[in-house]
Order: sequence, then structure tokens, then C-alpha cells
Amino acid sequence: MPDIIQLLPDNIANQIAAGEVIQRPASAVKELLENAVDAGATEIKLLINDAGKQLIQVIDNGKGMSETDARMAFERHATSKIRNIDDLFSIKTMGFRGEALASIAAVAQVELRTKRAEDEAGICIEIENSTVKNQQPVAMETGTSIAMKNLFFNVPARRNFLKSNPSELRHIVDEFIRVAMSFPEIFFSLSSNGQQVFHLERGSLKQRIVQILGNTYNAKLVSVHEQTDYLDITGFVGKPETSKKTRGDQYFFVNNRFIKSAYLNHAVMKAFDEMIGKDSYPMYALFINLDPAQIDINVHPTKQEIKFEDERIVYAFVESAVKHALAQFSITPTLDFDLDGSIQHLDAVSKPFTEDKKSSASSSSLFNTFTKSNQAHFIENKSELGHWKDFYEKPAAQTHFKPLTAGLETDDSSATLHAPVLHAQFISENVFQLHSAYIIVQNDNGYLLVNQQNAHERILYERFLHAVDGKAIAAQQSLFPVSIDLTATDSVLLHELLPDLQQLGFILEPFGNNSFVVSGTPADVSQGNEKNAIEKMLEQYKHFSSDLKFSKREKLFRSLALQQSIKSGTTLSQKEMSGLLNDLFACNTPNSTPNGKPTYMTFKKEELDKMFGR
Repeated sequence: MPDIIQLLPDNIANQIAAGEVIQRPASAVKELLENAVDAGATEIKLLINDAGKQLIQVIDNGKGMSETDARMAFERHATSKIRNIDDLFSIKTMGFRGEALASIAAVAQVELRTKRAEDEAGICIEIENSTVKNQQPVAMETGTSIAMKNLFFNVPARRNFLKSNPSELRHIVDEFIRVAMSFPEIFFSLSSNGQQVFHLERGSLKQRIVQILGNTYNAKLVSVHEQTDYLDITGFVGKPETSKKTRGDQYFFVNNRFIKSAYLNHAVMKAFDEMIGKDSYPMYALFINLDPAQIDINVHPTKQEIKFEDERIVYAFVESAVKHALAQFSITPTLDFDLDGSIQHLDAVSKPFTEDKKSSASSSSLFNTFTKSNQAHFIENKSELGHWKDFYEKPAAQTHFKPLTAGLETDDSSATLHAPVLHAQFISENVFQLHSAYIIVQNDNGYLLVNQQNAHERILYERFLHAVDGKAIAAQQSLFPVSIDLTATDSVLLHELLPDLQQLGFILEPFGNNSFVVSGTPADVSQGNEKNAIEKMLEQYKHFSSDLKFSKREKLFRSLALQQSIKSGTTLSQKEMSGLLNDLFACNTPNSTPNGKPTYMTFKKEELDKMFGR
């Protein structure tokens, strides 16, 4: 029988390697930007067309390459950074695998233009499917321009797996931000389809953070700076009030290389313990510098996960450095008292305690009862409190509720999640509000306890479902259109959501660089609150984005329902409570929120009787 094992051709081997290194346009962006940084560039420009599917071009003013180096750069395992095995464990540069350009050339049409300062002319090389198609001299400035066109043109199956343009552009923006934040001393720009998304001038790390994440952080950054013999930690953390419901603005860099580490993130969270909510995440951009021999950066293809020689030491240093920074700036947990503003206007608070009032109060039997030595437990019969039995026996006409005619079936427990019930018309006299958060309504068997926020969330969610499937939600025109300035990442995200948002009653239009004009909103959004509503919706959407089982539309519906639902602490009128209950039990699934939280519970009268021995 003939031999069956054979060596793969270079172009196929490169395509296999490309599957590991170049997973999407953003992967190529990362490799090309890192190469430009390693070339000593002080200016790096990234140009994108069609979310990188049509064009990704990186132009830098680095040292450039010779003609021979330009050809060699596209060979597999070709690198200028490793000479022997020891170099593998002492790398401080960015890209080093020696497969990036070879992988890119295997799945795209590549044009490389490069020139060194000492050369009179540069060189232009065109490569397609790992084969050099053209090579010629070219006049150009010192530096390198590499353009990759028609990504995955020869692997249509891979191209079909790419996401929508806004989704792929968000991944590109993420990679761009990570490299740009690592090197604030380098000018970076990003243009997409001819429109500039980022223009980042050289400056300090704080200036770069503000340029990328927005001016809201300008006065809300706390400097972190700790130096030890083992490692150095520098960077910034956001003050507790900047914390968000998503992890978006969190960056760890080790020797200027962006990494992902749940372990070190836990160290930062522990440093913020009791300063922020359990479901909130602080902003941070922290740089750890240590001997490359203490880490292994070759454990993951994208090098975003690394191994420390001693993780516990690094964890302790990170936690200590962040705690020390927060303590230096006198940032400590604050007490938050939920005080009704109307209390401030009561006579007892707003008016002076005169001598006449003091004398009147001290002469009362109630005052005397509680100021007698060892008599705190004793209340005289003549106390103005009256007899407790009189209060108990008084008819409580104002708390009488008509039983509901709808059969609210329960199981054997006293407080149970409720199965879907028959739709009933809830009469305003039958309901009342508790703690500005719950609605209580009597039924034949006991009473129903409804969480107003969860109930409204379910109502809104189903309203959005019907709006997209059928008639769109009517929008209310804003008297004065509002402009919203977003970060580049949020701007790309909002572009992606625009068609569905318009179906749900939002009238939004792009207005220049990362700006939008809001000229209409759904009726549920109060006038003057448009900007806040959209910003919170985007934040909530990013919170759901980590859950892969949800579609884009599902995440949007859940985000809007959660963000627009009436919150605990909102006082409702009798009519509003009745309307809420009627809308809830008209839903297809009235007993839970989209996330599975109960909207109401039922309490049986016989179980209440047992509790009181009746």
C-alpha cells in the first residue's frame, strides 16, 4: 500500500494557523497594532472599511524594514525578537509568535509598504493566499503601511461566521482601546468608513483614560502607585460613585500587555469591599511591571491569559495598592439614610423647642412614665395612649377590602409563587401600597403581595415583544431635542440597536462624531430624562451581553424593561396600582419577570390564622 502521510502545503498550513491567530477582524487589528508599537512608532493610524471585512490598514512612522526583512516577515515562525530558548522567557515586546503576518497573508489580500530612514526608496509587496504576486520600489516616508483586504476571501465558510458589522466593529474598538491605553505616549487614531472614531493625542495615562472613557472620569480618578523589589503597580481606579453594573471599564496590563484575570479582578473587588454594591463593578486601569521571568505569556494564542510564578503575591500587592490609594484620598464607605423629605417640614423639626413647649412636654404623664427610674416597662392607665383593647376593638372600616371574584389558587404553603391566574378587574378600593414598593390586594383565600417593579418589568417586556411583532410603540415628540455624547464603544453599540429602538418608540439620529440627537421617546420616558434613559439602557444591555443564550433583540427588551420599570420608593395612586395589576394579569406570563424573579406571591388566610393561634 502507498504511504499516506504527507506534509501540508505552506498555504494550507498557514490557513490552519490563521484559524488560531486570526479569528475575526479584531484579531488582525491587534497583531498589526502591536507590530507597529514594536517598530518604535510615535504615530499609529488604523483605517477600517466594512468593519474590517473589506479593509484593515495600519500606518505607522516606525523604523520600517529592509527589502529582505519585508519578504521574510510573511514566512511562518519568522521573528526579530527570539534568538534562543532563553529569549522566550524574557520578552518585553508585544507580538512575538512569528505567525501573525503569515496567518494574515493566508486569509487576506495583503499590501505591505515599508521604508527605513537610511533607504532612498521603500518597497511594496503584494501577497495573496501566501503567494507574492508583485514586488516593486515605492516612494514613501519612513515607516510601514500594511493593508489587508477582503478578509477570509478564500475561506468563505469562515467569512459566513462573522457577526454583523456593528458587532465586529465593537470588537475592533475594544482591541484598539487596549493597545492605545497601554501606550499613552504614542498618538493613535481610528477611522471607520472614512469617519474618525478616535483621535488620541500623546499625553499622560490619565489624559488617555479620559480621552477614551469620557470626561466623566476627569475628576473621579484615584492614582495608584506602589513600588516594591518584586513588582511595581501603577495606574488609576475610579472613585466608588463611578462604579457600573458591567465590567466594561476594567483594564489590567502586565508589562504593558493587556490581560484578562478573574483572580486579580477579585483582588480589586476586595479592595472596594463595602464601598460599592455587590452587583457593581469599579473602573480601573492598572499596570503591573515585573521581571518577565516571573510570568509565562505563551499559555494562550492571544496572550490575554498569562501565568504568574506566584499568583498569591501579586494578588496581595494589587489588593494592598488599591486599598492604600483609596485610603490616601480619604475615600471611605458612607452611610446612606433613606429619609422622607417631608419629615424635614414637620413642626417638631422646623420650629424651635421653646420653654413653653418644653414645660408642656415634661408635665405629661407619658413623659413622667418613661423618665421614672426603673419604670421604662410601666405605662399608667391615665396615659394619653389609651387602653390597647379599645384600639383593637375599634371597627377598621377603612381597611376592609372586597374579595376578588377571580380564583387565585394556591398550594399548601403560606407564601407561594403564584401560577397564572384568571384576569380580574382590580378595583382601586381593594388595593393599597406598602413601603412604596409592594401592592397588597385581598382575595377569597387570603391576600396577594405584588412587587411593583417586577410586575412593571414583566408588563414592559411583553409590550416590547408585541411592538416588534406587530404595531410599533408610539413615540412622543420631545419639545426640545436632546443631544447625547457617547464613548466610541457605546456609539457603535447604539448604531447597532437603532432599528429596534425605533420600533420601540425612540426617535434617534446620528449627529456627528459619537453623538446622537433624541427627538422622541416612548410615553413611559419622562421629558428631560431622555439622555439618562438611553445611557442606562446601554449599560444594562452590556450587562446582559455576557449571556450568550440571548439574542440581540432579547437583550434589548430585557434591558429596556429593567431600566424603565417603576422602582421601589415610587408612590403610586390607587388608579395607578389598579392599572398595574390589570396590565400584569393580562400578560401571557404574569407570575415572573423575564429573568425569573417572582412578580407576586400569595398568602393563605388559614396559614395566617395558624400563625396567630386561631
